[in-house]
Amino acid sequence: MHKKIKPNPAIFTQNSRIDISFNESNRNVWIENSVIPEKWAIASDHVITGVPENDWDIHIPSGICIDIVPVGEKGYAVRPYGIDDAFKGDIRHASTLWMGQPVSEWLQQRNLEITDLGGQASDLQKCKLFPYVSSEEEIEPVLKWMINEPGNDRGETIWRTSERFSADDLMDFAFLQRLYTQRKKLREENFKALENNYERSVFYQLDLSDVAAEYARMGLTVPDTVKDSSDRMTRIHNNMLRSRIFSLTEDKDNAKKEEEAAFSLLRDGLVNALRHSKRTPSLNVHPDQIVWGRSPARIDIAGGWTDTPPFSLFTGGNVVNLAVELNGQPPLQVYVKPCQEHHILLRSIDLGAAETVTTFEELRDYKKIGSPFSIPKAALALCGFIPEFSENSFRTLKEQLQHIESGIELTLLVAIPAGSGMGTSSLLASTVLGALNDFCGLQWDKADICSYTLVLEQLLTTGGGWQDQYGGVFHGIKLLQSEAGFEQKPRVNWLPDYLLTHPEYKPCHLLYYTGVTRVAKSILAEIVRGMFLNSAGHLQLLDEMKTHALDMAECIQRGDFTQYGQMISKTWEQKKAIDPGTNPPAVEQIISLVKPYCNGYKLPGAGGGGYLYMVAKDPMAAATIRKILLENPPNNRARFVEMELSTKGFQVSRS
Repeated sequence: MHKKIKPNPAIFTQNSRIDISFNESNRNVWIENSVIPEKWAIASDHVITGVPENDWDIHIPSGICIDIVPVGEKGYAVRPYGIDDAFKGDIRHASTLWMGQPVSEWLQQRNLEITDLGGQASDLQKCKLFPYVSSEEEIEPVLKWMINEPGNDRGETIWRTSERFSADDLMDFAFLQRLYTQRKKLREENFKALENNYERSVFYQLDLSDVAAEYARMGLTVPDTVKDSSDRMTRIHNNMLRSRIFSLTEDKDNAKKEEEAAFSLLRDGLVNALRHSKRTPSLNVHPDQIVWGRSPARIDIAGGWTDTPPFSLFTGGNVVNLAVELNGQPPLQVYVKPCQEHHILLRSIDLGAAETVTTFEELRDYKKIGSPFSIPKAALALCGFIPEFSENSFRTLKEQLQHIESGIELTLLVAIPAGSGMGTSSLLASTVLGALNDFCGLQWDKADICSYTLVLEQLLTTGGGWQDQYGGVFHGIKLLQSEAGFEQKPRVNWLPDYLLTHPEYKPCHLLYYTGVTRVAKSILAEIVRGMFLNSAGHLQLLDEMKTHALDMAECIQRGDFTQYGQMISKTWEQKKAIDPGTNPPAVEQIISLVKPYCNGYKLPGAGGGGYLYMVAKDPMAAATIRKILLENPPNNRARFVEMELSTKGFQVSRS
């Protein structure tokens, strides 16, 4: 490993220990599986491979390459050559080069004859050029003699008296296992050096899933916890790398502990980015008024997952999605009204559940996944009804409600099945926050509501990105784009709705509830792990998804209906590539029935179940799809749902 920033971009080192200092003249240098001590002097145009531990004092002229090949249990073949040598041709011809010069010149400089090269060979590839030495100490003098010191008597003696190999011979006599052993040792050193110098090295920019596998395979000690003063993303990478190594070495307790620490750091970063202003909720309605908030659902059509931290924190995200009403109504509805008792009454119409909250502690109990009231509790907390988010100080929740002279009754109605893939939980959170914003006079705009939704999901430990809430809170079809950084505030770029509203195309957009459900949290956690670990496969796919969103936006602007459907299918292929569980057999069976009649199709959201969005080739094909699925329902829950592009997004009104 080279310990400083390289002064020339054409310097490459791999699995090596390098103690020299490079300079600007060192261009076109490749060093692999080698030890280069400080006494060496190099120039340019070198390939240096296989050099063992040494203390040589040697100067390598420009254009000269060195390959030290292990032979047998202890010996080596010394193989220098010129970077432009072709290793073929008659050695008697001036056009046949070795060490960058005609073979005859090299021989003349050393008072050698062609016959000294051994045998009857005339082709350079078959000439006995490369001496065998039994120890590292003999390499230095013979190498010097061969490359630039023809007067080195000891080197000449070694060359003349040793057994020699041709380039052809070395293919048969090279002992590759010794090369692998040396590479392994140097690779271990490099990993630990990169790790120890992480503040200035690329260690935490590597594919950490591969690094973890290498640490486990080589038996290296787990990297130490980085300093608290390190930037947050480095600390997250460190925790997740440690977690993966512990997991690979069967230390499940420490693996879980480190992973939880990584996710906690991510949550804290996102929450802290919006924690700078605390709230002062008040009663902003008349005692008999009801605040009614409602939101459409969201269908993502390109770029999904690129909005998800930590990827969006590194590079920003691009997503194209639709806000849609189902069966003529916004499917997510929230009602908030004052009540005389100084408590908070939570109700769910669709779940038939109710809960009365009387203390801060009960509001803080919002992390239970599957609880019917986790979302409204977290929303109330963010609105300032717990001390952490309140500008004023109150000893109890009752005291705070007495201060605003009212209790709160909050009722939920979710007209979408669980696990639908339509952004339900995020949009319910946005709808609750939006209704409470109006009820409490917090004066948030739609972008603020979406930002606080991202924080709310981190508080719930469900994670997630920003596209769900932006997809429904903001109306129509749009390209959403965010920049890198913990404070994710996407730009909303509205796109023409021609392909979804024109009478020729509107009947071609079909939405079918498959009756198959899947919990998104487990999907999200696994993909986020890949992001934390810089998994090359994940990051490449996410970059492609990000570009695809821009291509989709351009397609919509051009009004190309056929390509729109094809690009929906490309989105589906990308989703399946990033998560194999996206397309379970039950869903694939449904798709197989309608595929011939579609330009494109996909499951919204993380996939695995929920709704199937189809773009039929034409209205007749749409009618055929309806007929097929009505006659062949996969289960007793499956059904068509009428979808229509929302022209308003989130709405709030009062009685």
